[in-house]
Amino acid sequence: MPKLTVVAKVIAKNESVEIVKSELLKLIEPTRKEAGCIEYMLHQDNEAPTVFIFYETWENPDFLEKHMNTDHFKSFVSVVGSLVEEITIHKMTKVA
Repeated sequence: MPKLTVVAKVIAKNESVEIVKSELLKLIEPTRKEAGCIEYMLHQDNEAPTVFIFYETWENPDFLEKHMNTDHFKSFVSVVGSLVEEITIHKMTKVA
């Protein structure tokens, strides 16, 4: 099974940027310790500070599925649900 690259985009509501950022930062340490996590990096847009991007690499899709069922990920989803405008997740496979 090939490695899986994920680009996850979170757009916070203007009034919730710092709370959402704080919750995103809480995901980093436990996620990087998960089996199958190769890379897990958070970025914030310089021009639009409400936009956050996670760039992730997983050994395979099964590890991403496990990640999405962890307590820390479920906690993030429950806390930020009403604080974000949009969350999009792109699951990709390297082609070249």
